[in-house]
Amino acid sequence: MNVSTLYGALSRRGKSLALSILVVPLTAWSALAEPVVIAALGDSLTHGYGVPQGEGFVPQLESWLQGQGLDVTVQNAGVSGDTTQGGLSRVGWTLGPDVDAMIVTLGGNDALRGIDPAVSKANLAGIIEAGQAAGVDVLLIGVEAPMNFGADYKQAFDGMYGELAAQYGVALVPDFFEAIRDLPAEELRALMQADGIHPNVQGVAQIVPILGPVVQSLAESAAEE
Repeated sequence: MNVSTLYGALSRRGKSLALSILVVPLTAWSALAEPVVIAALGDSLTHGYGVPQGEGFVPQLESWLQGQGLDVTVQNAGVSGDTTQGGLSRVGWTLGPDVDAMIVTLGGNDALRGIDPAVSKANLAGIIEAGQAAGVDVLLIGVEAPMNFGADYKQAFDGMYGELAAQYGVALVPDFFEAIRDLPAEELRALMQADGIHPNVQGVAQIVPILGPVVQSLAESAAEE
């Protein structure tokens, strides 16, 4: 091989090495991209009361989102028995530095205890304000009150979620149980636990695909920011 041929070969190899050096760091950089982190602040519906670990609302929701091709982690910040006041008291540490968005599903225990809807509404407002102050997107998921405390109570309670969403400009799902609430009684019982309050694994599996697209939009919006 003469000098000219050797020089050309080395030059071509040098270009190849340069391209390799360029490509590898870019690939590595992509691998370092962090997932969108969504904190799910809620009560037993979020926590996964009465269902096997790994089969509650949060794990099923995370799996559904990842099935849509999203790089998402959903943190379970649900505490069984919690009220809106409890959620407000712990929203600060729920909103860690890695959190990009927050789902709020609270109020069911307030309604069961007959807490004044004005109090619940103020607590939820405080939670939303904390999320917005932290710069995270918020999705508010409502629950419907039973008729235990009368029609006026139910109207005020059920209506507060839409009022808060409009006031603060946050995304809203009016009813956590939207996917199954209007099913015939026998079908509904098959998707609920014996207490008639909490969904079983099959019930969660019906709920998640209905809520999922709204959470997907939340995640995609957070990823763009």
